[in-house]
Amino acid sequence: MADSKYQQIKTHILQRIETGLWAEGDAVPSENQLAAEFGVSRMTARRALQELAEQGVLQRTQGAATCVAPLKSQSSMLQIRNIADEIRERQHQHRAEVLELVEVKADKALAVHFALQPGAPLYYSLICHWQDDEPLQLEQRYVNPALAPDYLKQDFSQLTPHEYLCSAAPLTEAEHKVQAMLADALAQQHLAMAEGAPCLRLHRTTWSRDGVVSHALLTHPGEKYQLGGHLTFVPGERINRRQA
Repeated sequence: MADSKYQQIKTHILQRIETGLWAEGDAVPSENQLAAEFGVSRMTARRALQELAEQGVLQRTQGAATCVAPLKSQSSMLQIRNIADEIRERQHQHRAEVLELVEVKADKALAVHFALQPGAPLYYSLICHWQDDEPLQLEQRYVNPALAPDYLKQDFSQLTPHEYLCSAAPLTEAEHKVQAMLADALAQQHLAMAEGAPCLRLHRTTWSRDGVVSHALLTHPGEKYQLGGHLTFVPGERINRRQA
């Protein structure tokens, strides 16, 4: 019952934010108020508020009211998600602008990455993903032609590379690396960013059972994006110190 009530509290808060009833900066009910309204313990109410804060929906400051956070898109480091789905789940419109879709030759670094010979062919796409009328992500992606031979034939204004690759070469493994950086020339041009503005770049490599499928550079304006995740641990379960 506690889990059901805790989800009800989260849904209650999210619905009021999504409908505009609670705007950015508005205070939300306290733990005590939510506990009384939903007939739960203060701990259950605290859990709902804390998870929404970890997801970037709320801002919590000790000794102050919990408020609706500024709108930022959020992507989890614990899973690979389709950006189009993320945007639609936030009740916004996704649009993709395909800037390049070509065959290129692997330089030494990419050749090592894909376990190919330098000069071997790779497919390359440059796509800008928009949320409503704002550019949100610049996607640079290199793809192994042997594992996704029809990549250059796809209309990526209608489906994302992620959607196509999950079908063409089902993923078995992924690696993420996050880089804080200043906007480079591509980010300035396609994400409407000023020179020297902060960015977050996610380096993502994916594998299928047959090898490396793709290597992507996903660049986001720093003020519009955050990375996060939520872990649930089973009481009494030991955590491997090497993995923690």
